[in-house]
Amino acid sequence: MLVIVGYIVVLASVFGGFALAGGHLASLLQPVELLMIGGAATGAFLVGNNAKSIKATLKALPSLVKGSKYTKALYMELMALLYELLSKVRKEGLMSIEGDVDRPEESPIFSKYPAILSDHHIMEFMTDYLRLMVAGNMDAFQIENLMDNEIETHHHEGEVPAHCIAKLGDGMPAFGIVAAVMGVVHTMASVGLPPAELGILIANALVGTFLGILLAYGFVGPLASLLEQKLHESSKMFQCVKVTLLASLNGYAPALAVEFGRKVLFSTERPSFSELEDHVKQAKSK
Repeated sequence: MLVIVGYIVVLASVFGGFALAGGHLASLLQPVELLMIGGAATGAFLVGNNAKSIKATLKALPSLVKGSKYTKALYMELMALLYELLSKVRKEGLMSIEGDVDRPEESPIFSKYPAILSDHHIMEFMTDYLRLMVAGNMDAFQIENLMDNEIETHHHEGEVPAHCIAKLGDGMPAFGIVAAVMGVVHTMASVGLPPAELGILIANALVGTFLGILLAYGFVGPLASLLEQKLHESSKMFQCVKVTLLASLNGYAPALAVEFGRKVLFSTERPSFSELEDHVKQAKSK
């Protein structure tokens, strides 16, 4: 929603200011300039990226108009789930969660937390390392190194759409110049026309430069920044799981292990100690 609001503000500010200065909005309506800039940018996007990158970028675009799903409530669900799993491990041993980890969709513990269960990526990350803990063949240092590598891979994959959009935005001003140059060429080829008509042709040509810069910095560029922000948010889920499981492996009680995980969250979504404690108690009583 904020993306749409931001676009409205950009359009209202730029075109509204132009109109207030006495400009004629109709002179900015140049479909051919938009065709040249948009078509060239699309072609360059296809040339400069492989099929996986293009697919990842197209898949990421719908998420830009949605609000963030990484809320305080989601993090509290995650930490309550981890607390319940680690409490079961502490009471009954690691082998007691083998069935929960192998078939989480049938687990009475995981079923209490549908928001986490529906997130394929975090579920795969969590169950994989719980399975390694159950196997008991790796120490905390080895698991931490493996977690770091997987989180880094996740981060690199998530950066692909942001980089593709950023490169696309970087090229927009240049394509605007191309469109403007083509307009100047057309003007020079029509040099025999009256000065008033030549002035219109030059004005139309300059619109290309204007549109290229506006599209780059007012529309496309901000999307790359937003994708990066969403990537950092998604990484916090993995870091929370990582820190909590490692604290448990190092012998900390479930309540303290979850506290380790709480501390890595952004302050804007981090629940207080008492909020998390109350939520965990409510979840256990269900």
